Amino acid sequence: GVVGTHRRMREIFDLVEMIKDSDSTVLLQGESGTGKGLFAHALHCLSPREGHPFVKVSCAALPESLLESELFGHEKGAFTGAIKERKGRFELADKGTIFLDEIGDLSPAVQVKLLRVLQEQQFERLGGTETLQVDVRVIAATHRDLPALMREGLFREDLYYRLNVIPIHIPPLRERRTDIPLLVEFLLERFAGKAKGKGLSVSPRAMSVLMDYRWPGNVRENR
Repeated sequence: GVVGTHRRMREIFDLVEMIKDSDSTVLLQGESGTGKGLFAHALHCLSPREGHPFVKVSCAALPESLLESELFGHEKGAFTGAIKERKGRFELADKGTIFLDEIGDLSPAVQVKLLRVLQEQQFERLGGTETLQVDVRVIAATHRDLPALMREGLFREDLYYRLNVIPIHIPPLRERRTDIPLLVEFLLERFAGKAKGKGLSVSPRAMSVLMDYRWPGNVRENR
């Protein structure tokens, strides 16, 4: 699902090929809609962990209290409404890959707990005392400027360096315009396949409009 022949995309593809068998943490950076989730899934599928779970967590979608439970699980009675034991995403991703999307939105408290997991692959469920051990590869992603957040005291420096082991910056679509015709062809083939109809095409004038457009939503915008 990742399409591109631009020089910067080929460099990323080469890097992915080099690191696909590694367990090192990867930090995907780039604007919203550049395909960070696609790259995370591709890294998982190309890795020896491919037969195990790929678990995605959006760190921006949940408030701090719920996110902590979502990541690490909770014991029965840990809080109001915790009527039974629940495994967290790290447990569910054991032997596989966990994708932490929008990592820049983590609260300081959750950052501390995540740092421990990255260092030791250990944690306790919310309200629990048993230390759990997992074997998980972590891939994180953000559209935010993490060094700027560190300077503002909003993101831990030690966590940043734990995440930024293998940094990958995905360029916005406007910086790789030569890939636009290829993306258009890819999507037209997909639409034709779904409709089970004849092949579709784009006129030269329409293609010119697409090439000149700024694509603020990046690849996500044309899907």
